[in-house]
Amino acid sequence: MPLGLAIPYILMSVAKVMISLPDELLHQVDANARAAHETRSGFLRRSVERRLAEERPRRHREMRELLERATGNFGGDAAKLIREDRESH
Repeated sequence: MPLGLAIPYILMSVAKVMISLPDELLHQVDANARAAHETRSGFLRRSVERRLAEERPRRHREMRELLERATGNFGGDAAKLIREDRESH
């Protein structure tokens, strides 16, 4: 099941949303849905799930990079500074 969902869609609560699409894009959506033997809603849901799954590794990489920068060596060697302070007294 997409995105690791453990419960079937039929058992999930769903929200209906209203979106605005240019006519040409809607025609493309409908044509692709027909070709995949899906409803418009099913096609759009699958497309969004796929896009989110593709974005996940990039978001994780960006978060790792931010965390690495945030936990970097900003104050030097803390243990060395503490030892030097203790020895100076």
